[in-house]
Amino acid sequence: MEQNLAETPPMIHRPKNRLTAQAVLNGDVKGLKRLLPFLGPAFIASVAYLDPGNFATNITAGSKYGYLLLWVIFASNLMAVLIQSLSAKLGIATGKNLPEVAREKFPKGVSIFLWIQSELVIIATDLAEFIGAALGLYLLFGIPMLPAALITAVGSFAILELQRRGYRTLEAGIAGMVLIVVLAFAFQVIMAKPDAGAVVAGIFTPQFQGVDSILLAAGILGATVMPHAIYLHSSLTQSRVVGIDDKEKKQIFKLEFIDILIAMLIAGAVNMAMVVVSAALFFKNGLVVEDLDIAFEQFRHLAGPVTALSFGLGLLIAGLSSSSVGTMAGDVVMQGFINKRINLYLRRAITILPPLAIIAFGINATSALVMSQVVLSFGIAFALIPLVIFTSDRKIMNGLVNHRITTVLGWIISALVVSLNLFLIVEMFV
Repeated sequence: MEQNLAETPPMIHRPKNRLTAQAVLNGDVKGLKRLLPFLGPAFIASVAYLDPGNFATNITAGSKYGYLLLWVIFASNLMAVLIQSLSAKLGIATGKNLPEVAREKFPKGVSIFLWIQSELVIIATDLAEFIGAALGLYLLFGIPMLPAALITAVGSFAILELQRRGYRTLEAGIAGMVLIVVLAFAFQVIMAKPDAGAVVAGIFTPQFQGVDSILLAAGILGATVMPHAIYLHSSLTQSRVVGIDDKEKKQIFKLEFIDILIAMLIAGAVNMAMVVVSAALFFKNGLVVEDLDIAFEQFRHLAGPVTALSFGLGLLIAGLSSSSVGTMAGDVVMQGFINKRINLYLRRAITILPPLAIIAFGINATSALVMSQVVLSFGIAFALIPLVIFTSDRKIMNGLVNHRITTVLGWIISALVVSLNLFLIVEMFV
C-alpha cells in the first residue's frame, strides 16, 4: 500500500480542473463534454481580434470597396488559426510561455529589447482599445470623451477583478462580452440586408482594385494578427491542464485546437459582419465612411436608431474586453522576458495615461486608432519569428514539434505578414 501511494503523482500539484481534464484524457468522458475542460484560452486570446482597430479598418474597407476584401479577412483568420495554435502548443509542450522560452534561448540584451518593443506594442494596442470603448460611450450616451474615458477606466478595472476570482470566472466574463458583440453585429447584418451572392463571392474570390485596396488589405491584416495575443495564448495554456507525457500533451493540444477553431471562427465572422454591414449600407449608397462616429450617424440614418445603438454597444464592449486582455498580455511579457512583475492594477493605471492624454488634447479618435495599428505593425515580426523557431525545435517541443509542412506554412505566413506590415508602414509615411 505504501509503495502504491509513493508511485501516485501528488494531486496537490495539479491545476484545480485536473480531475475533470484527467477523466477526459483517460477516456472516461465522451461526446461534447470532452471539450469543456479545454474551452476558454482561445476565447480570451480571440478578443484581441475584435478590438476597435478592426472596426476602423473593416468599416472603411466595406464603404470603399463593398464586399471586395472579405477574402482578406477570411485568409487572415486562417493564418490566425495556425499562429494561435502554435502559441498554444508551445505552452502545452514546455509549460512555459513564449517570452519565458525567449529569455532562456536568447541573450539577455535581446530579451530586454524584445520586452521593450512588446510593451510599446501593447501600449499602442491598448490605446486603440481604450479610445474605442470611450468612443462607444460617447456614441451611446452622448458623454463627452474625457468623462467617457474615465468611466472606461473604471470598467476595465472591474474586468481585471474577474481575473483575481479565477480563470473560469474570467473566461465566463470574456465569453459573455464576446457574445454581446456577436449578437450586436448579427442584428446589424439582418437589418442591413446584404447581397448573399456578393458576400460569398467576396469571401472566396481574391482580388484587388488598385494600390489603395492593397494598402487597406494590409491594414486589415495588421489589425487581425496581434502580437500580444500570441504572447498571451502561450501563457493561458502553459499550466491550465498539464500533460505528464507526450501522449497526454498531444491529446490536450488536439482538444485545445478545437477551442481555437471555434474562437477564431467567431472572431472572423464578426470581422466579416463589419465589412458586410458597411458594404450593404454605405457602399451601396455611395458613401465612403472612415470615422466611427460618422459611421454611427449613418447607421442611424440608413438603418434606424436601434442598428446604430447596436454598433455603439459592440464598440464599447469590444474595447473594454480587449483592453483588459492587453493588460494581461503586458504582465506576461514583463514576467517572461525580464522575470519581473508589477501589480496588475498598477499596470492598468499606467497604461490608462496615454489614451487619457490623447483624449484630453482632442486628437481625432479614429486617427489615433489608425496610428496605433502602424505601431502594432512593428511588433508582429518579433512575436511571429521566435514562435516559429521555437515550435520547430524538437529539443524544446519534444513530441509536439511542428510537422515539416507546419513549419513551412509558419515561415510563409510570417514572411507574408511581415512584408505586408512593412508595406503598410512605408505607405503610411511615404
